Amino acid sequence: MRERLYLYDTTLRDGQQTQGVQFSVAEKVMIARALDGLGVDYVEGGWPGANPTDSEFFSAAPKLRAVMTAFGMTKRVGRSAGNDDVLALVLDAGTKAVCLVGKTHEFHVTTALGCTLEENRAAIADSVAHVVAQGREALFDAEHFFDGYRANPAYALDCLRAALEAGARWIVLCDTNGGTLPAEVGRVVAEVIASGIPGDRLGIHCHDDTGMAVACSLAAVDAGVRQVQGTLNGLGERCGNANLVSLIPTLLLKEPYASRFDTGVTPEAMAGLLKTSRMLDDILNRVPLRAAPYVGASAFAHKAGLHASAILKDPTTYEHVPPGVTGNERIIPMSNQAGQSNLRTRLAQAGIVVDPKDARLGQILEEVKAREDQGYAYDGAQASFELLARRALGQCPQFFEVKRYRVTVERRKNKYDRMISLSEAVVVVKIGNAKMLSVSESMDETGTDRGPVNALAKALAKDLGPYQHCIDSMKLVDFKVRITQGGTEAVTRVIIDSEDDQGRRWSTVGVSPNIVDASFEALLDAIQWKLIRDLGQPAQEAAE
Repeated sequence: MRERLYLYDTTLRDGQQTQGVQFSVAEKVMIARALDGLGVDYVEGGWPGANPTDSEFFSAAPKLRAVMTAFGMTKRVGRSAGNDDVLALVLDAGTKAVCLVGKTHEFHVTTALGCTLEENRAAIADSVAHVVAQGREALFDAEHFFDGYRANPAYALDCLRAALEAGARWIVLCDTNGGTLPAEVGRVVAEVIASGIPGDRLGIHCHDDTGMAVACSLAAVDAGVRQVQGTLNGLGERCGNANLVSLIPTLLLKEPYASRFDTGVTPEAMAGLLKTSRMLDDILNRVPLRAAPYVGASAFAHKAGLHASAILKDPTTYEHVPPGVTGNERIIPMSNQAGQSNLRTRLAQAGIVVDPKDARLGQILEEVKAREDQGYAYDGAQASFELLARRALGQCPQFFEVKRYRVTVERRKNKYDRMISLSEAVVVVKIGNAKMLSVSESMDETGTDRGPVNALAKALAKDLGPYQHCIDSMKLVDFKVRITQGGTEAVTRVIIDSEDDQGRRWSTVGVSPNIVDASFEALLDAIQWKLIRDLGQPAQEAAE
């Protein structure tokens, strides 16, 4: 008989404790809806009263299938639960569930709280009972539980029993410092269950300070807990929390979990996992981690020719799951290590049909190797490789021609007598028989100089006539620069990652001794790839 495993997301509270992360109310609403669509069972919205954003979020919280949960702390010693204003603010949020954090480590009780062990135990019991009396589902986060259990197991367990006997639906064992290893997590959870606290009332909350939060969470599930807490992309204080983006596909696809447990996540919802992960990165203005399990851009990239050859015969030779189950895709990068297998597979993925005996295939390989010797890197710029191959095969339509461009950089004093820099770019393109001149500068709406490449990108994308509607949705999401040689022979390599409103993401490369020129080459490739994908051929009015 399959068992139910509950997923509890705390991105909006724990994730917001990440250094440099601060969600707006609108962003929290967007994330909550995405989590609900994914199928998590609980969405922890924040701590009402702790900051204005969290308080406003609960007033504007969307209606979800998932249980919206407010977070707070147990009542303060010396006053009743009904007379604690901090606890009252948490209950006033009106959520179906309330999660209260309390101490279970005697060191923290006597040192941080400055009260007796019995006073702390009573505060846990009274707080949980008060939440239950209000008709809410109560959860108790046993803070520093594993450290507390190591120091004084009898007291740590006594705190858990206090919450359980007071009516808590879930007792969540927290590895707050993130230093407990999987084997100990499994052993301690088993001992907690053996002490009389049922596994179907237990949850696990792990931090990633040893890089093992996902492994510790799975060890806890193996030992008997039936609720798993985590965050999208592993956000969280210090090194982060258990990453639900890794946990969810592991639970749904890997044994023994796949055949033993049911969750609220369907295979169809899991296919949107990459999109959800990228959405959070976009909100945070972060570059997605290429090596992220299941959803990273490199998670299913096969660079070596030997690997690519085997993948063509059977993908399971080098893939533990099909890429599409999380919305990802297989990539056969091109590089100076590539062979015919990589090349044919990559061309097929781009929709380019070539006879395997076509002599131009060998020419493409030689061109890739020669250009990489000059500083290009096609394993990280698949769109540029595709354009290189299309040009060699005569399958690369010309949508427009750049006649010239100019970039100027000026440093001057402004009206406030402060030195500022400003870049201006002029680009002239020819589309059909028409020439178009575009001018743009690097100053943004806040008055900040974004540099010469920014000005150039804006000018290039400012007016492409019949193609403008295609590139309006494009945005540059990452810009990487590397000097490939030193001294007077230095060559600059620029790789640009672009994204559009269809969720497509592609990388292009440019190489030149001049960083602006290298950037422009990569920008041109990015727009060319987008136009081929959207239109296939130049517009009729441009061709005439």
